[in-house]
Amino acid sequence: MMDKEMVMQWAKMLMSYKFALDEVSTKLTILNEELQFIQHYNPIEHVKTRIKSPESIVEKLQRKGLEVSRENAAEHIRDIAGVRVICSFTTDVYRVYDMIRSQGDVKVLEVKDYIRSPKPNGYQSLHLIIEIPVFLSDRIEHVKVEIQLRTIAMDFWASLEHKIYYQFHEAMPTSIREQLKETADMIGALDKRMLGLKEEVQRYSESTFPKASAMTLSPPAPVPNLK
Repeated sequence: MMDKEMVMQWAKMLMSYKFALDEVSTKLTILNEELQFIQHYNPIEHVKTRIKSPESIVEKLQRKGLEVSRENAAEHIRDIAGVRVICSFTTDVYRVYDMIRSQGDVKVLEVKDYIRSPKPNGYQSLHLIIEIPVFLSDRIEHVKVEIQLRTIAMDFWASLEHKIYYQFHEAMPTSIREQLKETADMIGALDKRMLGLKEEVQRYSESTFPKASAMTLSPPAPVPNLK
């Protein structure tokens, strides 16, 4: 159990992570609103943020066999600050990724593409670890933030899978595990179908109203392997 003084020390450290989340959220809002204004199209449906509690950080350090300290937390735990970006289509996921990595003050440390290579259980998402400067009154801190980008359908599956998993933990029945994987495959097929419909609408709009089309998207850039 953490005493009051220790909680205050951790709270002071976590303040920088809160500011980093504020900066990332502002960047995403600006990009989304700019595209809405220029192209009448917003790739981001909504954004969720969270910061791990001091108790959760301590527990994770202990699981890793590390001494409990703020220094170890900053060095070895990369998901203290987390942002989940929900997009409409898979092309939007990669477009937002391109916009994030093109920001001059954002350093991409790691990319894990679970959309092109889903996890064995069917989980799909694009995970980034970035580092962003936080300008405080007396110093600049470079803070790590985890960003998860996924479609609405992927987020629906992941949220329900999370709830089901924590009812069983490692003892999840094989039949339920298999059904979750089948459902994930269905989610992937649904995403592809909805993207196909969007592209068909886009082609129709361009052929019928060539000057009014506002949903033209460039192909997503390939995601580098930064592991």
